[in-house]
Amino acid sequence: MISIHGLKKSFGDLHVLRGIDLDVNRGENVVVLGRSGTGKSVLIKIIVGLLKPDTGRVMVLGQDVEQLRGQELDEFRQKVGFSFQSSALYDSMSIRENLEFPLIRNVRNLTQGEIDRAVEEALDDVGLSQTINQMPSELSGGQRKRIGIARTLMLKPEIMLYDEPTAGLDPITSIEINNLINEVKERFKATSIIITHDLTCAKTTGDRIAMLLDGRFERVGTFEEVFADSDERVQQFYNYNFIN
Repeated sequence: MISIHGLKKSFGDLHVLRGIDLDVNRGENVVVLGRSGTGKSVLIKIIVGLLKPDTGRVMVLGQDVEQLRGQELDEFRQKVGFSFQSSALYDSMSIRENLEFPLIRNVRNLTQGEIDRAVEEALDDVGLSQTINQMPSELSGGQRKRIGIARTLMLKPEIMLYDEPTAGLDPITSIEINNLINEVKERFKATSIIITHDLTCAKTTGDRIAMLLDGRFERVGTFEEVFADSDERVQQFYNYNFIN
């Protein structure tokens, strides 16, 4: 579903990604784990064509992302759901209008009844049917995260990209988001990349963990395999999250 080889990205003298290789299989949740500022969010922006790599190749759904332009790029992005760290809801729109927006913009010839049913179904999927006529400002941070995920599901994407899905949330709400990510995988058969520095999120949602260290994936495997390594950089990360 996603194949990344030799990916490099710098911003001036700041070398963020120094040679990334990663393959993500259909129906798999892969967690990209690393400290803040290590290039995790840069990676997923490259995957959806929001940033261009300096060198390397990114193939998604059999397409070379860097070569896509115009309508081809728009059609490609409809197949990839991007759950932003900030949820990226439109503050001037109600929850109903936020969820309607991707359908109205991208899908032609839908009746209002079909749109209404799709919105109600998406809200039911994330357990927030009661918020349909509320404004984003009236919701908690966790609720906004779930609504943001619901909006990405409106177009039934084949791939989901989550950028720091539990950032800024309390532990109980974080558990709810982690469970929702797993439900999306099971219910929609979605392939996902989850960007996080939260080890609980990584352990709960990841089939595989890709540990980003110094611009490269130094460790790739199950959670247990990655953290069985004696590398001090890995152990420091673990101890910070799960101090003995």
